Amino acid sequence: MLASARRGGKNPGMEPITLTTERLLLRTFTPEDTKSVHQACQDPDIQRWTTVPSPYEWQHAAEFTEQTVPDGWRNSTMCTFAVLPREGGPLMGSVAVTMRTFSGTWEIGFWTGKEHRGRGVMAESVTAVSHWAFMRLGATRLEWRAEVGNTASRAVAQKAGFRMEGELRAALLNKDTLRDVWVGGLLPSDLGLASNHAYLPARSS
Repeated sequence: MLASARRGGKNPGMEPITLTTERLLLRTFTPEDTKSVHQACQDPDIQRWTTVPSPYEWQHAAEFTEQTVPDGWRNSTMCTFAVLPREGGPLMGSVAVTMRTFSGTWEIGFWTGKEHRGRGVMAESVTAVSHWAFMRLGATRLEWRAEVGNTASRAVAQKAGFRMEGELRAALLNKDTLRDVWVGGLLPSDLGLASNHAYLPARSS
């Protein structure tokens, strides 16, 4: 559950903010995180299942922490959080929500450092960021997508409340290859929150 949120500026969703959960601190990345990002993304699983470059070089980490992350917050199109232990400690992972449509759909993506997997860290982080996206960004829907076969990511999404909705052909371009993806969705009501708009589900045939 989301324990608290501290606004880092006047405009929510445009200035970096910090979230805390029972165990975790989620804050924006800074240039001081470049070394940790570079080390984490040497993991073959991260390079295989996400769209990070492979091989992952120092310049890629520096561009991420110094340009991609701050630009996303500044443009209010991508809000990226570094995941760390609440009481202090090393970088554990990353969670980002990216605007997909102006109607309120955002996509959530994440990776977890190899040594921090299997403890529910990412599910806790995704739940907190999802709650924040609905409450502060006004998201009406969150989408999770992962290449078919990425069972670890799927398990995190399901634990965080995402409902699996199907499979899309050639919907992900990764390492110059189009790949099929699983897609899942999370609505405000799935977390017990009110939506900004009425929702009329399709009738089952």
